[in-house]
Amino acid sequence: MIKQDLLLRAVIPAPVLAAGVFTGGFSPLAWATGVVYGLALVLLTEWGLRRSGRPAFGPADWITFARAILVGCAAALIADGDFSLWWLVGLVGVALLLDGLDGQVARRTGTASEFGARFDMEVDAFLILLLCIQVSRTLGLWVLAIGLMRYVFVAASWTMPWLTAPLYPSMARKTVAAVQGVVLVVAVSELLPASVTFAAVALALASLVWSFARDVVWLARHRVARRPAKIVAFTRASLRRPLGYGHNQAA
Repeated sequence: MIKQDLLLRAVIPAPVLAAGVFTGGFSPLAWATGVVYGLALVLLTEWGLRRSGRPAFGPADWITFARAILVGCAAALIADGDFSLWWLVGLVGVALLLDGLDGQVARRTGTASEFGARFDMEVDAFLILLLCIQVSRTLGLWVLAIGLMRYVFVAASWTMPWLTAPLYPSMARKTVAAVQGVVLVVAVSELLPASVTFAAVALALASLVWSFARDVVWLARHRVARRPAKIVAFTRASLRRPLGYGHNQAA
């Protein structure tokens, strides 16, 4: 059963990513992106399963895996740069619509896990980064701050382990996270005038900065001193559910 699970995870991405490369025009960069992404997806999910002690994917993990493959197709398109925007919008739209479904399935089937939550979060984070890369081509490199902020937060937690502590539930935090994806998809579609798109993305970035800053201040005020000998083990073992796609968030 375990070998069959690994085989499926190794084989399924190939034709789907190849379709993404085909849509991207068979450019060398699109091919390279598809191959590297597919290998990374298989290897990292296997590593994550082994580290968490789980033998195979659960039902919800397969939904997240499907979303990850769609994100890989989007990565191939963006790497190529010469494609119909509606291909990208369609792929990203489906990936976003499926977001949340995996969580519901996990809860209803009793298969919720730390691995599944982390897997879902990483897919969301990478999707947001890809959208930022595409939007930055028209609005400027400052848009990348939206996609990179979560990774900067994680890097900072390696030296400041108190940043990994669980946060209180917050509807505002979840709303800010959802806004990022919606605004970036609209920006990618280029349906709105450039000035309106610029303002919307700028406001999305401002709301994200506010959300991060608010949580960092809260964590700083409630931090608990930890013995130096445990810092490395703590930081690497407890990168828990960040902000929707983002930082250390409580569900």
